[in-house]
Amino acid sequence: MKIWIGCDHAGYERKQEVIAMLNARNIEVKDCGCNGERVDYPLIAKVVGKAVAANPGDRGILICGTGIGMSIAANKIRGVRASVCADAFSTKYTRLHNDANIMCMGARTLGGGVALELVEIFLDTPFEGGRHEARVHMITELEQEW
Repeated sequence: MKIWIGCDHAGYERKQEVIAMLNARNIEVKDCGCNGERVDYPLIAKVVGKAVAANPGDRGILICGTGIGMSIAANKIRGVRASVCADAFSTKYTRLHNDANIMCMGARTLGGGVALELVEIFLDTPFEGGRHEARVHMITELEQEW
């Protein structure tokens, strides 16, 4: 599994912390920007979202001020199931039940320790499948209608 990661200027410092943790876990990381400069978050969400959608099995991490803007933008891309991850329970269940492939976090809403804990939960929690598989398939069908 490869991790595609990106942020806007508000999330740059948090992104650096996450990359360091991923490197310590020997996980391949593709940094899609930004490098601290001011940038519009939909541009970064597009790069990470398209990469994750094109590479099933890979996952993405997007960081902005709240995680909300990144989530909205990334979810416009077919094949992306992005979720704002702000607590351990929701992060676990977005993987177990929704097979989310991109986690979005807020650099202004989460401390560094919590953010890193949520990344670990997101990466280590498998999709449960079963009855949830049909629901994820329904989401994919919705994408095809538009």
